[in-house]
Amino acid sequence: MTTAPVRREGAQHPSPPGYDVELSKFNPLPRVLCHDTFDSPTHGWTELLGNYDGTGDLDTVDDHMWDFRPPQLSSCSFFDVGTHGTLSGAYALKLATRPHKGHTAVAIRRLTMAGRGLVQIETHFAFKPEANVGPPRQSGRAVSWDGNNHPSEAEFGCFTVATDICSDGGIRYHNVARYQNTNMDNEMTRQWMYPVVPEPTPRDHFEGKFSLPYASDFTAPNPEDWRTFGEPTELCVNEVPTKINWHYLRWLIDTDARKNVELQVNDQVMDMRDVPVPVYPDRYRTLDNLLNFYFSVRTHADVRNFLFLDSVLISVDW
Repeated sequence: MTTAPVRREGAQHPSPPGYDVELSKFNPLPRVLCHDTFDSPTHGWTELLGNYDGTGDLDTVDDHMWDFRPPQLSSCSFFDVGTHGTLSGAYALKLATRPHKGHTAVAIRRLTMAGRGLVQIETHFAFKPEANVGPPRQSGRAVSWDGNNHPSEAEFGCFTVATDICSDGGIRYHNVARYQNTNMDNEMTRQWMYPVVPEPTPRDHFEGKFSLPYASDFTAPNPEDWRTFGEPTELCVNEVPTKINWHYLRWLIDTDARKNVELQVNDQVMDMRDVPVPVYPDRYRTLDNLLNFYFSVRTHADVRNFLFLDSVLISVDW
């Protein structure tokens, strides 16, 4: 008896010349500025540390900025499953908060612009609160265990992707997109948000315009300065706090018009052209062509929160 070979549809087609498996995970604009895969080092993603004075005295860093904690490489290990690994390798870039309500961890990438136009950042990311063994903590009691939902869902606060851009004679602004999973009372919200005021800067503090306490929301400290956009989004948390499912995020902005364009998360695309970008009223010097991106994660409970980035790609049309 002879047996015909089994042929799987689509499995016999060779990849075209020059096909790049890593780049194929993204949908970049014509020019790629950065393609950061964290199986190799951190590619310039570093801690955001507030400015200090002209003598190098680190004690002069603003109280709400001195403890953002540096990003680190992580194999995504957990107490029950051991090493989880990432989308396609061993290491992700991990942002981890302290177990302190309001604490934020930030990773920033510093570039400059050689032109104006469309700029896009893409990433594959995952987010989790720290797992708990024992009865649910008070901060998780908004969600009851029912075999599908898990109390840990209420213990993740929010994550943010944002810019810091300065151009055209010192005009400085931040594009900001935040996913708020819970409010500060640990109630589920699952909303996309943006601020209507620019981020307080160390120069504002130097000029006596504000003084913020530890664990303030550095992007926009007053909750009333935040608005929602798009529809509420239920992301994949997968029932327990030690399962990681990677999400795709693509965010497009326009540095020529100083506007947002659109945000894609998995199969959801949100039009952001009507989402305003607040500009500082004063001009800034020594920041010509500044193009910074940052990711941050903020806990709304006394529980560590994590944001994992498998890889990041920044591309432009100029």
